[in-house]
Amino acid sequence: MFETIMAGGPIRHGAYIDGRWVPLEGAMLPIVNPATEQAVGEIAVGSAADVDRAVAAARAAFPAYAALSAGERATYLDRIRALVLERAEEFAQAISREMGAAISYARNAQVPLAAEHLRVARDLLADYPFLSMHGTTAISREPIGVCALITPWNWPLYQITAKVAPALAAGCTIVLKPSELSPLSALLFAQAIHDAGLPPGVFNLVNGTGPEVGEAMAAHPGVDMISITGSNRAGVLVAQAAAPTVKRVTQELGGKSPNVLLPDADFARVVPLGVMTAFRNVGQSCSAPTRMLVPRSRLDEVERLAAETADAIVVGDPREEGTALGPLANRAQFDRVQEMIRVGIDEGAKLLCGGLGRPQGLAHGFFARPTIFSEVTTSMRIAQEEIFGPVLCILPYDGVDEAVDIANDTQYGLGGHVQGTDLAQARAVALRIRTGQVHINHPAWDPNAPFGGYKRSGNGREYGEHGLGEFLETKSILGFD
Repeated sequence: MFETIMAGGPIRHGAYIDGRWVPLEGAMLPIVNPATEQAVGEIAVGSAADVDRAVAAARAAFPAYAALSAGERATYLDRIRALVLERAEEFAQAISREMGAAISYARNAQVPLAAEHLRVARDLLADYPFLSMHGTTAISREPIGVCALITPWNWPLYQITAKVAPALAAGCTIVLKPSELSPLSALLFAQAIHDAGLPPGVFNLVNGTGPEVGEAMAAHPGVDMISITGSNRAGVLVAQAAAPTVKRVTQELGGKSPNVLLPDADFARVVPLGVMTAFRNVGQSCSAPTRMLVPRSRLDEVERLAAETADAIVVGDPREEGTALGPLANRAQFDRVQEMIRVGIDEGAKLLCGGLGRPQGLAHGFFARPTIFSEVTTSMRIAQEEIFGPVLCILPYDGVDEAVDIANDTQYGLGGHVQGTDLAQARAVALRIRTGQVHINHPAWDPNAPFGGYKRSGNGREYGEHGLGEFLETKSILGFD
């Protein structure tokens, strides 16, 4: 399967429906390697008719799969996880090829973190209270049904497992639409599902575009729930299409996350960490802390530390082990980042490093220069709009209350960071930030920590027990005991 996908040329089996690969007769879309700007293959995309077939297969498979015990579902998840880990290098190569992730980052983050979602879902099934008693009333948590899942191009495997794993754990059946811009790792995942022996129809995949396949999934009366990770525009369109059938809609959308450096923070440690966290995955993470809020009295020190860190980042061929940042994932994103860098310059922000164009020595590919603006005000577009690239804004503040106000002065509310040695103060600030997740002092990633947004960053939660709960209905049975 890996050889077929990575060999280039046309991929007609763009759908996996009812336990088998299905050729699609729709248009062929190129798969572009962003490091070279050259097509490395093309893939057939589906239509509303293909969605109908996939939904029918999922509906037919639902009763039997939902009736499996938690232990049986855990066994399937364990098999899928084992295959993902066994084929980790194949997944890493595909991710690097399709969206430009540095191979080291694909190996050390994109793939293993994706596998963690499968492990967490499996482990939750050991003692999840699908049936609990409250007096004489039973509370039953039951699978919601057929779930349509739409995943993005920036974390192609990770976002698939973040949705598929809890849906399978809950007892739901699935129709997945991965991003048409990064479909290779999704095809490899579908093959792992197949090889794990999941019953036909439980998992289905249809490649395609949002307006064609995504909208058909959202509007389909046979779909009980739709979950999307993507842009605000896409999330709105999905919600509008889903509204007539009153299905459950969960959305993980954009972000403009703050990183509040309190006056007592260890600046020598947290400034470089803040820069690298903002630039992880080439800044193409919706929760990336791309607004660094710093005491005005420490601004010069922060500027020096931030610029030194950015200037040391190696941008280049994602196949090279020493590369920290590869290219942006596609032409549209490259153009967007260049546009917003120009906006920052025109708005009068102080350009510390980076700027327009490609890094020196890179004549082609969607490579962007790690860019940091300082003396940014919260009214500037670069402080309000999601750029989705290696662009960091430094905003000075005078007092902690103003820092909190700046942190919350955005339409988004997905992630946030707080740095400080006085843990009580850091906790107090974290509690005041209006976001779905806050990190204090750069802690280790927690795959059980609920992830999702306030405001226009979406609704619903992913990861861990809360993510599992999104795929369950709640039934009360009075007089049960």
